[in-house]
Amino acid sequence: MTQAQWKAVMGANASQFKEEDRPVENVSWSDVQEFLRRLNAMNDLYRYRLPTEAEWEYAARAGSPLDMVADLGAVAWYDGNSGSQTHPVGRKRANGWGLYDMLGNVWEWCADWYGKDYYASSPIDDPQGPASGNLQVVRGGSWSNGPGSSGRRSGSRAVLTAGSAVPGFV
Repeated sequence: MTQAQWKAVMGANASQFKEEDRPVENVSWSDVQEFLRRLNAMNDLYRYRLPTEAEWEYAARAGSPLDMVADLGAVAWYDGNSGSQTHPVGRKRANGWGLYDMLGNVWEWCADWYGKDYYASSPIDDPQGPASGNLQVVRGGSWSNGPGSSGRRSGSRAVLTAGSAVPGFV
C-alpha cells in the first residue's frame, strides 16, 4: 500500500518517510480497519480485507513449500541495506507470484488475533486464527529490523496491540 493510495482514501498520511510511492507506515491495525471500511464503502464491486496469517504466509512463499529465500537483500529492505528508512514500493525483486516487499520494507498487519498455541490445534486447511485476543499478528519484516535468528525465512512474525502505530508498520 503506497502513501498515495492511503491518502486517496483517508485524506491524510501519518508516515514518517513522506513520499507518495513509499509504503504507508505508522498506522495501527485499527487505522487499517477504518481504511478498509472506507475503501469498501466506495462500492467498486470488490470487498477488501486484511489477509489471515495463513493467507499471508502462502502469498509470501508464492505457493512454495520452502520457507527460506536464497538472497534476502534481493527481495527485502531490512536494517542491513535500508539506510534506516523505507524505500519506494516494488524496487526489490518480486516473489514467484509478482508480489513485492513481502519480506521487508514495512511490517504487514494480518487479520488474525494472536494465539500462542493456535496452530497446534488449528485446521490444516485455511486456518482463520483465534476468534478473539489482545494482540494482532504482523508479518514480513521492516527496514528497521534485521533478518532475525531464522536468517532468510519467508517472513518474520510479531504481535502488537490493535492500537499500536509504530514506524515500520502498515
